[in-house]
Amino acid sequence: MMFLRSLFLIAPLAVASRLDRQGKVVYDGYKIFRVAPGSDVAAFEAQLESLEAMDLTHNHGHTEDGRFDIAVPPESLSAFDALNLSSQVLSDDLGADIALEGNLAEYPGLDVDAAAALPSLSWFSAYHAYADHLTFLEDIQSSFSDNSELITAGTSYEGRDIQGIHLWGSGGKDSKPAVYFHGNVHAREWISSKVVEYLTYQLVANYNNDTTVKGFLDEYDFYILPIVNPDGFVYTQTRDRLWRKNRQPRSGTSAVGTDVNRNWPYKWDGQGSSTSPGSETYRGAAAGDTPENTGIRTLGDDLAAGKGIKLYIDWHSYGQYILTPYGYSCSAVVSNQANQDTLSAGTAAAIARPYGTRFTYGPICATLYPAAGGSNDYVTDVNGAEYGWAIELRDTGRNGFTLPASQIMESGTEAWEGMKYLFANM
Repeated sequence: MMFLRSLFLIAPLAVASRLDRQGKVVYDGYKIFRVAPGSDVAAFEAQLESLEAMDLTHNHGHTEDGRFDIAVPPESLSAFDALNLSSQVLSDDLGADIALEGNLAEYPGLDVDAAAALPSLSWFSAYHAYADHLTFLEDIQSSFSDNSELITAGTSYEGRDIQGIHLWGSGGKDSKPAVYFHGNVHAREWISSKVVEYLTYQLVANYNNDTTVKGFLDEYDFYILPIVNPDGFVYTQTRDRLWRKNRQPRSGTSAVGTDVNRNWPYKWDGQGSSTSPGSETYRGAAAGDTPENTGIRTLGDDLAAGKGIKLYIDWHSYGQYILTPYGYSCSAVVSNQANQDTLSAGTAAAIARPYGTRFTYGPICATLYPAAGGSNDYVTDVNGAEYGWAIELRDTGRNGFTLPASQIMESGTEAWEGMKYLFANM
C-alpha cells in the first residue's frame, strides 16, 4: 500500500493544470479503475509514480483483497494500459459522472401544505450550495421550535460556524442520553450530509403523528451536525469536487489540508494515517490540532460529561459499510462486540428492505483497513459511548463520491429504515 503515498503527493500536481474558465478543477476524460497491484507493491509503486493518478477510496474493501480505486488522467491512459495490471473499469469518464450529479439547485422553500411548514421534500432531489444547507437547518428548527434549537460546535479554520441542530422529546432539553450524528467530515462525500438531513427531517416530521418516532425522541436527545468540514465542502463546490480534507495550511509546505478524521487525539500516531502534509490521510502536526476536530470533539466531550452518549455515527461515503470499533487495531475488541454485531446485522437487514442495497458490517480495521486517530475509537474509549459507529453510504464504486442526485432520496429512505431498527433495539 506504500504506492498510495506517492499518488497522494502527485495528484495535486496533476489536477492543478486542469482548470476551467471559472478556476474549477476539470476531470473530463479521467477513467476510474479498480486495480489489484499484486504482491510486489514496491514495483507497482514505481510503475505508477509517473501516471499522475488519484487515489479515490484509500482501499475501500478488505486490505487482504489488495484492491484500490484510482482515477487516471487521459494523457496517462496508454501508459496505464501498458502496465497490463489486473484491473476493472468503474467509470469511463469521471468528468461525466460529476456532471450527472446535476447543477446545484435553488433552495426549494417550505412545504406550505405541511402542518408545521417543513422544508419541501424536493430538498432531497438535488444537491445544494452550502448556504442553503444552513437555511434548511433554520427552517426545520422553526418547524419544531418547542423541541429543538440550533447549535454550533466551534468554527472552521476559515471561520465558518460548524452548525447543527439539537432535538428532544417530552422529557425536555438535555434530559436524555445523546444520539450524536455528523456528516461531511470528508468534503467530497456530499451524500453524507443529505442523508443526515433526511434523518433529521423524518424525526421532526413524524414526532407528532407516529408513536414509534415520538418514542425515539422521548428516549434520546439528538445532536446532529450535517456538515462538520464546511471549508472543504465549500471548496468542493467552488474549486475541486474531489477535495477531501479541511483547508488548513501548514508552515514549511505548500500542501493544504488535514484529514480531520485522522486527527482525533486517541491512538493518533498509528497505522492508517500519514505524516506527509500532501497525503489525503495527513493526520496533522499534533493530535487534535484542527479547529474542526476541536469543535466536534468538544461537543462530544460535553455530551459524555452530561447524560452520556448512547449512539454516535460518523456518516461517510462510499462502500456500503456499517463499521464498529476499532480502527487503530485489528486485534483489539470492544467489550460489547457481540451486541454490536447483532445490531449491525439487524441495521444492515433493515437498510436492505426498501431497495435491496447490501451493507457489509464489522470492526473498521478488520473489515476495511487500519485507521488510527479516528472518531469511533475516541468516542468509544474516551467518551464512553455505548455504540461508536461509522457508516459508509452508497455506492460500491460505480459512482463513488459523485453519487447522482437521483439517488439521494433512496439513500435517505434506506438509512432511515436502518436507523428505526437501531433506535428501537439499542
